[in-house]
Amino acid sequence: MDADYLPFHPDPSRPAYRPPPGAVDAHCHVFGPADRFPYAPERKYTPCDAPAEKLFALRDFLGFERNVIVQATCHGRDNRALVDACRAAGDRARGVASVRADISDDELAELHEAGVRGVRFNFVKRLVDATPREVFLGIAARIARLDWHTVVYFEAPDLEGLIPFLKELPTTVVIDHMGRPDIAAGVDSPGFARFIGLMEDPKFWSKVSCPERLSVQGPPGYDDVVPFARTLVERFPDRVLWGTDWPHPNMKSHMPDDGALVDVIPRIAPTAELQQALLVDNPMRLYWS
Repeated sequence: MDADYLPFHPDPSRPAYRPPPGAVDAHCHVFGPADRFPYAPERKYTPCDAPAEKLFALRDFLGFERNVIVQATCHGRDNRALVDACRAAGDRARGVASVRADISDDELAELHEAGVRGVRFNFVKRLVDATPREVFLGIAARIARLDWHTVVYFEAPDLEGLIPFLKELPTTVVIDHMGRPDIAAGVDSPGFARFIGLMEDPKFWSKVSCPERLSVQGPPGYDDVVPFARTLVERFPDRVLWGTDWPHPNMKSHMPDDGALVDVIPRIAPTAELQQALLVDNPMRLYWS
């Protein structure tokens, strides 16, 4: 692991909030173990091992029943750790993979059988090298035939230039972490208004996750992020997802307590109906239907 890499919280608190039955942690990762699933040579960071059994123990401790496991850049396009975790979980996990443009139909079918239901396109420049958008469009056309969706990760300053590409994608599009808004600019800022405008198109969904990455104020409550997430939950209740982002790769300022992150949920989804949609109905419709 990199010398400045922060390992995941060794002893998270038990959250006061209890998720509804069937709740899904819809954004998390598995890393390694490196002796079984080596990290990609082209990676921009080397994490600590965070294997499937640790993720599943956290799932149970926090009161969730299912996971959506997202391929992270440290494993590149080698999805073996992801597939292994999905198969180990049975019907309690689904996956979002990262694939090559030349992946075969048989390989896609194998991923589908393992529980993969989407691909992730990463535009965060500090994490990945640039990929031509035509490559992504070609991949999206192929996975659309499997009724998969696309997950996109970008930062707010890049949204305006990405909008034509995002609208061209032939699938449902799930945006990671609210498009990483500028929290200091405020919930009424032009940048967040642009994101809300994109969300008016029903093909787009958003994860209302990662206050620990976005907050200026910081823990324990990440109060400055709550208005952004709550706005999206209340305006688009049938197209939002929530996830822990465990094991929180590349956190530099602090390592969040996953129990405290769960306790943010009732502040961004203040009614039982909104919580049911956010944590159960929406992820089940997208990943298990």
